[in-house]
Amino acid sequence: MSTFRMRVGVIGTGAMGRHHVRILSALPEAELVGIYDQRPEVAAALAQEHGTRSFESIESLTTEVDAMVLAVPTYAHASIGCALLEAGRHLMIEKPIAASLTEASQLVETAASGKAITGGGALVLAVGHVEFFNPAVQALLSVGGQARFVEIQRLSPFTPRSLDVDVILDLMIHDLQLLHALDGSPVAEVRASGIDVMSGKVDLAHARIELASGAVATVAASRVSAEPVRKLRVYLDQRYFSLDYRKQEINGYGLREHEDRRVIVPEHLPVRRCEPLRAELEAFLAACRGETVPYVDGKAAQRALETALAVRDAVAGRH
Repeated sequence: MSTFRMRVGVIGTGAMGRHHVRILSALPEAELVGIYDQRPEVAAALAQEHGTRSFESIESLTTEVDAMVLAVPTYAHASIGCALLEAGRHLMIEKPIAASLTEASQLVETAASGKAITGGGALVLAVGHVEFFNPAVQALLSVGGQARFVEIQRLSPFTPRSLDVDVILDLMIHDLQLLHALDGSPVAEVRASGIDVMSGKVDLAHARIELASGAVATVAASRVSAEPVRKLRVYLDQRYFSLDYRKQEINGYGLREHEDRRVIVPEHLPVRRCEPLRAELEAFLAACRGETVPYVDGKAAQRALETALAVRDAVAGRH
């Protein structure tokens, strides 16, 4: 591990931001310089709890860091994010990358044209699709092979957070990003339905997505479920894997020739459990140091957003 400590700040200390603060304050490769929130009293209390400082403005915090984590409502991602990138700061934004494809493009282009203030290297734009760092997901991605059918369920009880976006941009987008990680071919067709239940926005959605490769995915997302369910099943050629995101477990089965008959045998994939958000932040810091590590970059997040918006249009009956 590098001994260089990246100077990092956190903007936004809500449901996700406070977890970033907790983890960054304990990472040996990070120096958590400080935090900013529009609620000064909240930032001050959290800063005291984790041994860092609260700042009066984004600008004053920016001058003292090499990298920033942005955990604010989606509508502010592009305006704040582009300003940070233009200032030469590496950036990790919570998902979704932005509220529109135009804003996502602005972020991607600003990152590509800028240079890091520290070292002058390329800027890192990472997006917080934390499920990508679930160790069971990483085990599945290591398998390779062509997916033929993918079935995903992400159901959660209602909570009053992330209501600035619908369930498609709040929850389903995690699985759309993973679908593209499994199969990088373009989207050929999207069919979807959904309803609003509690928030005035779509709270329950179901999508059928066909990719140019011929793979088909059914993706269900709900934030009004009685209990949490987060599962993925993928069918490849003569292989099948079932993944439980919450338990960080994956079970696989394969069809094999045995003497004069075909049998189904278990395929065990090793999974080393971890906190995905910590793994995500460690990868972000490593990328900022110039190391080659897997993470969800701006282009991958933009693609997930594009598919999410296509699902939203299909729910609304726009084709």
